[in-house]
Amino acid sequence: MYIKKILLTIVFLGLGVAAYFAYFVYSAMFTPNTAFNNESAYIYVKSTDNYNDVRQQLAALLLDIEKFDALAEQKKYVSNVKAGRFVIKKGMSNNDIINSIRSKNLPVKVSFNNQETLEKLAGRIALQIETDSVSLLNAMKDNAFYDKNNFNEATALGMYIPNSYELFWNTSAEKFRDRMLTEYNRFWNASRLEKAKKAGLNKDEVMALASIVYEESKQPAEQPRIAGVYINRLKRGIPLQADPTLKFAAYKLPKYKNTVIKRVLNEHKEIESPYNTYKNPGLPPGLVTMPDVSAIDAVLNYEKHKYIYFAADAKRFGYHKFAKTLAQHNINARAYHKYLSSQGIYK
Repeated sequence: MYIKKILLTIVFLGLGVAAYFAYFVYSAMFTPNTAFNNESAYIYVKSTDNYNDVRQQLAALLLDIEKFDALAEQKKYVSNVKAGRFVIKKGMSNNDIINSIRSKNLPVKVSFNNQETLEKLAGRIALQIETDSVSLLNAMKDNAFYDKNNFNEATALGMYIPNSYELFWNTSAEKFRDRMLTEYNRFWNASRLEKAKKAGLNKDEVMALASIVYEESKQPAEQPRIAGVYINRLKRGIPLQADPTLKFAAYKLPKYKNTVIKRVLNEHKEIESPYNTYKNPGLPPGLVTMPDVSAIDAVLNYEKHKYIYFAADAKRFGYHKFAKTLAQHNINARAYHKYLSSQGIYK
């Protein structure tokens, strides 16, 4: 009888331990363990992070980090951390959280436009994905990549078509660059290539001209007409005499560093540079800025007209007056110069 009581006691103790263990496992795995009030929270796991780095982010988001630790160890997440951007939704259990941060890397939207140089583009992208600006710039300026894909330092900025793209947050510098090449090749579809051919331009020339058009006007409705002026000049062998190219050349010189040129002067027209389109015929060797898609398509769909000249319109800020003759252009230009002087703008 005594032995029977002992055995029953052992059985009940065993059942109690088993019940407690089952409760602990269930609690660790399936009960909600989030401590935030928003519908969701995000963590960003770097490629160099280990479990302690992830744990540090999670500690502020979870009710019981120790139970999470126990399950993470059991499911071998501790030794198999994955990089990326991950979501934790309100009310998630530890099991759900581990499944999310182990296998559900979420993309981010990477956006850019109006970046004047590769350096500025690299800085802009580094704010949106894990990789740093130095790594991005090195990938963008890689000479082997240039040679393989027919780019050079002057034309490379044209490979980056301004838009929003979905990428994983932990995308490397090289993978970002390669993705942009894929998007560039997709952008240059058969229709755009045919239009470039009809205009007598290759892709690099379209991008160079588009960068000038974009600097001249941010008005999409006016850009095809401006593009038409430059196409007319190219076809007639007239120098482009594009002020944005003079500014680009000037800003390369120590004299004009950290300055803003608001008025193009004769001294700028004397700058020795392949980008000086007052001295050099045809298009410059590369882009003077990153053009919007509207400016690129404005070149490809340029307005056919007989205008050879244009000058800024003093009465309609952001727009221009167009002329077929030098005499009319001089009238338009004098009106704008008079306006600049009235505003105290002399350089």
